[in-house]
Amino acid sequence: MQSSAHKIAGQGVGSAYFELIKMLGEKKSDSLDVTINKRTKADITHFHTVDFQFYVSTLFKGTVGRTLGYVHFVPDTLDGSLKLPKIASVFFNKYLVAFYKRMDHLIVVNPSFIDELVKIGIPRENVTYIPNFVSKEKWYDLSPEAKSDFRKSKGFTDEQTIILGAGQIQKRKGIDDFYELAVQNPDTQFIWAGGFSFGMITDGYEKYKKMMKNPPANLTFTGIIDRSEMMNYYNIADTFLLPSYTELFPMTILEAATCGTPIMLRDLELYHSILEGQYMAAADFAEMDKFVKEITADPSILDAYKEKAREVASYYSEEHLAEIWEEFYYSQAGLETLNESIA
Repeated sequence: MQSSAHKIAGQGVGSAYFELIKMLGEKKSDSLDVTINKRTKADITHFHTVDFQFYVSTLFKGTVGRTLGYVHFVPDTLDGSLKLPKIASVFFNKYLVAFYKRMDHLIVVNPSFIDELVKIGIPRENVTYIPNFVSKEKWYDLSPEAKSDFRKSKGFTDEQTIILGAGQIQKRKGIDDFYELAVQNPDTQFIWAGGFSFGMITDGYEKYKKMMKNPPANLTFTGIIDRSEMMNYYNIADTFLLPSYTELFPMTILEAATCGTPIMLRDLELYHSILEGQYMAAADFAEMDKFVKEITADPSILDAYKEKAREVASYYSEEHLAEIWEEFYYSQAGLETLNESIA
């Protein structure tokens, strides 16, 4: 495993990486010997981030073996995330394509991005879809008492309707709509968990910095917080809302669902193949606002969506994906199955 995702807090790439490492470590398979960020000879090297030093290492095929690249974004998904000089943006997009083409095989977390990779010249047969997952040991539904205690510790009452958003504060995440929803719904409590993972190069940094300093009374910005603290916030939320304009497969959706929290999303086409019918689908701000008002007036509306969240959590569970990942690694090493590897 090669990754620098641990160096930047509050971003989904790191969450996906940590979940996979944790799962493989717990499997303790006799036929899998996993090293992390070590210069050692390997049958397979799985790159989780697109660092230039990783690109250079692929020139030494005798050491890295078969190269796998994790696709967490394509050039189009970077729009609205980082504010870079045009020449830097053009260069990075070209480098990103070159990095992906350098891999022997790519893994995507959303099947809709296979076509995007084909458009930039990646053979379709060189791409495999394996969805994200989260561990139920790390993310789970707290007791009503624990939820009440955490609410009170943060200054919220049991009676308040809480809408939670999470992720980096940037235009692409739909933070403007989230802010405006708080303005339009003063009787509902809004919380955004996340901050500026990429600092001043975040698109709209100055604007959103001012927004964080002067929110309406019913909007709380937590900044970047620890994952254990994040679980508490999922648990006290009546609804998790992600108003993003572009995504692949956000870890926050799975984390919230595994905590039993109903999901509301901007209804992007890319969600249709992975979450169809499992969330409150809002086409635009007006529909988000309508949902928020309905939820606040009648919380029982959420009962059906709590059940849908549990279904999402079950399908994208660690148990379901563990065998898929192991079989994938065996096949990439030229082995048909785990049994063949042991034999």
